[in-house]
Amino acid sequence: MSSLVIDLVLCGLAYVILIYFVATLTRNSLKKRDRNGDDGDGGVEDLTPPKIDLPPGVIWPSDAPRNSRPEPVEF
Repeated sequence: MSSLVIDLVLCGLAYVILIYFVATLTRNSLKKRDRNGDDGDGGVEDLTPPKIDLPPGVIWPSDAPRNSRPEPVEF
């Protein structure tokens, strides 16, 4: 067998062993976290959007004045 084949087999074996250990350790930490039932954020939940300070002369479309008739356009 060439050295390339041996290297590929050893890398594949190391990859499988590494994934096994990572999955085993992650599963244990996930079980511990679920028992608590707390997401860990803490504080008060505020769902209101932030008020953004716009430069002078710029307004939000929702704050635009309501005209019943559009202004005529002159050509």
